[in-house]
Amino acid sequence: MRRLVKMLSLGLGVSLLATACGSDNTATDPQGSTTTTSGTVRGGSLVVYSGRSEELVGPLIEKFEKASGVDVQVRYGDTAEMAAQILEEGDNSPADVFFGQDAGALGALGAQGRLIKLSAQQLDHVADGFKDDEGRWVGTSGRARVVVYNTDKLTEGDLPDSILDFTDPAWKGRIGWAPTNGSFQAFVTGLRVLKGESAARAWLEGIKANQPATFDGNSAIVEAVGAGEIEAGFVNHYYAIKLKAADPDLAVANKLFGGGDPGGLVNVAGGGILNTAKNTGQANAFIDFLLSNDAQKYFAETTYEIPLVESVQPAKGVPTIADLTVPDIDLNRLDDLEGTLALLTELGIV
Repeated sequence: MRRLVKMLSLGLGVSLLATACGSDNTATDPQGSTTTTSGTVRGGSLVVYSGRSEELVGPLIEKFEKASGVDVQVRYGDTAEMAAQILEEGDNSPADVFFGQDAGALGALGAQGRLIKLSAQQLDHVADGFKDDEGRWVGTSGRARVVVYNTDKLTEGDLPDSILDFTDPAWKGRIGWAPTNGSFQAFVTGLRVLKGESAARAWLEGIKANQPATFDGNSAIVEAVGAGEIEAGFVNHYYAIKLKAADPDLAVANKLFGGGDPGGLVNVAGGGILNTAKNTGQANAFIDFLLSNDAQKYFAETTYEIPLVESVQPAKGVPTIADLTVPDIDLNRLDDLEGTLALLTELGIV
């Protein structure tokens, strides 16, 4: 348990609810809230531990509060730190819901028996591969790994068909990465799972030999690519789309990897309900809300992530889940951040 906590601490719709809230057939529950005949709870309180930032999801949680009447108390922090906090608190944790930035942290909590099984109705909103096989958590939005490239210097055809081929010396001094970034580390963890330790080590060594420019995060990589400082970089898909929406003349585009290539990993943000939750009705209502069309449209139109509910279309330039041929990987296995950090440290990358 202490090893897992240490690993995690190192890095790890509105309209639907409004309709339910309009029902005249209600009953009072022990938390002082009311439950409609459809089972949707309004009123009462809810404690959410969020690994997603307040800037990103605060407005969405406010929408849930207004639609449901639930008083939501949110503790924000790094996803891994929030998961580690839940493990440390044990049975005394005040959290009802964990809203995580990546599947690895959700998988770690599930493996420790800290998440209860969600309903079939909730799980059926999302395709297999983007939810826990045992039903302990469900994805709420997706983030595809891509290579962003400068469209003044390169065409998509100039790029390799596999992320693995960027170790070619021809790319020396032309690429950028953010090795301390959680999304990059999740990708490396996925590479280790998919191709094995030796292959992941060889790829990292090959990229390092190509002297990549190092950045703190994805936005800085996209900005450097757009400015022509580097020609390509490893990022999540939505950074280029967001920056290009603000500046249509920015000379950047994304390269998506298909065929199950490791470079096409799609990680998910998602939610789960704690086994010690005191407000399970409100917790289920919150999960329902995250899977509603209104919340999925928020992810599509505000954060430019990939909606995981099929009925909601992504923003322009963002692929649908059906458009992607993702690697065959159990996202729960992205929980071995400790091994990834050890490898990156050993190679002198972080």
